[in-house]
Amino acid sequence: MEVDEQIKIFRDFVEQNYYPQLLETVRKGNTSLALNFSELVKFNTEIAEDLLEDPENLLKAAELAVKEFDLSKPIPKFTIRVFNLPESAKVQVSEIRSKHLNKLIWAEGIVRQKSDVRPHVTAAKFECPSCGNILNVIQLDKKYKEPSRCGCGRKGKFKEISKELVDGQGIVLEESPDDLDGSQPKRINVFLKDDLVSPISEKKCSPGSRIRLVGWLTEVPVTLRTGGQSTKYELIVECNHIEPFEDDFSEIKISEEEMEEIRRIGKNPDVIQLLAKSLVPSIYGHDKIKEALVLQLAGGCRKMQQDGVVTRGDMHILLIGDPGSGKSQILKRLSKVAPKARYTSGKSATGAGLTASVVKDEFLGGWSLEAGTLVLANRGFAIIDEMDKMGKEDRAALHEALEQQTISIAKANIQATLRCETTVLAAANPKFGRFDPYDLIANQIDLPPTLINRFDLIFPVKDLPSREKDEQTASFILNLHKNPEASIAEIPTKLLKKYFAYVRQKMNPKMTETVIEEIKEYYIKMRSAGYTEESGIRSIPITARQLEALVRLSEASAKIRLSKTVTKKDAQKAIELVDYCLNQIAKDSETGKIDIDRLGSRITATQRGGISVLKEIIAALEEQSGEKIIPIETIIEAAKEKNIEQEKTEEMIEMLRRSGDIFEPKRGFIQKL
Repeated sequence: MEVDEQIKIFRDFVEQNYYPQLLETVRKGNTSLALNFSELVKFNTEIAEDLLEDPENLLKAAELAVKEFDLSKPIPKFTIRVFNLPESAKVQVSEIRSKHLNKLIWAEGIVRQKSDVRPHVTAAKFECPSCGNILNVIQLDKKYKEPSRCGCGRKGKFKEISKELVDGQGIVLEESPDDLDGSQPKRINVFLKDDLVSPISEKKCSPGSRIRLVGWLTEVPVTLRTGGQSTKYELIVECNHIEPFEDDFSEIKISEEEMEEIRRIGKNPDVIQLLAKSLVPSIYGHDKIKEALVLQLAGGCRKMQQDGVVTRGDMHILLIGDPGSGKSQILKRLSKVAPKARYTSGKSATGAGLTASVVKDEFLGGWSLEAGTLVLANRGFAIIDEMDKMGKEDRAALHEALEQQTISIAKANIQATLRCETTVLAAANPKFGRFDPYDLIANQIDLPPTLINRFDLIFPVKDLPSREKDEQTASFILNLHKNPEASIAEIPTKLLKKYFAYVRQKMNPKMTETVIEEIKEYYIKMRSAGYTEESGIRSIPITARQLEALVRLSEASAKIRLSKTVTKKDAQKAIELVDYCLNQIAKDSETGKIDIDRLGSRITATQRGGISVLKEIIAALEEQSGEKIIPIETIIEAAKEKNIEQEKTEEMIEMLRRSGDIFEPKRGFIQKL
């Protein structure tokens, strides 16, 4: 087909279908127009096929066709973009081969890193000093090209008059791991230019976002260290059109029959138990944990206040337990059911790998951002196993991600805040590998208190021998080995995934007055239960963080029932789970009361109360004797009168000495600092 004919067809096509859009685009001062490929196929099949085979020349013809129109203002430069390509033109990144060179293709994937926007030369004009002839050189390669000779016979030095520059930016596209079966995802460099790097489209392709791009493949020559050219070529996609798409839940298509099934499950009075059974059918027991995981998969409601403060809807759960109690199995299974889930194991995870890192950009030079697990799992699930095996600095990176749900980075002159609305499910072992039944559970959790505090629910998974339970567990596991089909879930995994996707996407239940009263009553009852008259000790059983956890759990329970409002029953379910966790972890064995400080700080309220009593005793003895140096024996005697045993007193004196409140000027005597 001749070029004139191509221009004519494009002109007719734009005139019939896109003329109003074109006028509007020019009026706004934009320089590109996107055409729907499926409409072009209906209009003229031949030109559509040519466009797939030779995109560069045909898009130039389309641009010339647009310039022929009588427009309100002249347009020196205009780009035609194409979207909605047929399925046959889709290529996986790992399947790109040399046969795809210079063909129009489309691919989907995740943006892994993005470089800065920099100007690139497209063409340059040179003047010959001998005859004044003007030579135009188009710049296609990485290397800047000058003319080799002029018509008058001159070789060498030419004078550069002008050059055309366009904005260029490189991104690295990685195929999404969901399309692969366990193999390593491959990457390809993509080059964006002109209005694809405008501030509006900048947001579309930040690291971690999923995009669908249309472009053609070009080869880039590789220069060897010796200065010669390599026989190997680099591949790069010249991008023509880019659009973001969220595949978290909106991409999941639910048929009518499945919708019926979802409604049927939602109407079941014991829906949480039913889903819990189907969640991890190959593990015996752990009913409370399974229920909590069902609620976690549904999630609470994310709320935006007037002043811009966002309350998170995702709830984080931590499982701490003895080895061999099936934690990793639960986590692995959840990564199959949860939408957009990413699984990581603690030993091999670093802070940079979990959040985001700044890497040297091979493609356009400089530095660029590379998104980590939590950012890539935005609006999905990050599942972290063996959390206690992670380094201290790496764990610290999680603080902001868990509560604020953003990740701020300030490295190598890059300051950025990335979104990570991610639900975290983590598992860890106790400090010495196994729980000591006689010690505080909190002392055995080898994680910083500030991090523990951010988890809504913490479950200790204890493995204590008991004949009856061991018998049931053993027969369950052995039957599974004998007959692997025995652990079939009532609800198939595919439907389970769609159920949670539907619940997260469509359900947004509202709180009612009765629920608010119920939660408030429990909160106030727990807060006031911390104070005992006889000892004068104030333990803090529950904080505002647990209050928010109660709200999130109630909303999740309502979502699971496909209800538009949160009822008293949902609030009771939430209270039951929070109460169960607090009783398991934060109970003070001496007073029988719940004390959140067992988790939050290493000193319990009882100890803190004892320390303040001891400080008063030391101050009183100082006053009585008028001496600064006080014998330890006198302090022990005075403490006995206040019903504090000798062991306890010695322990507390040791604590005060460690914290630097007192010191020992000579053996058996202490003095306040």
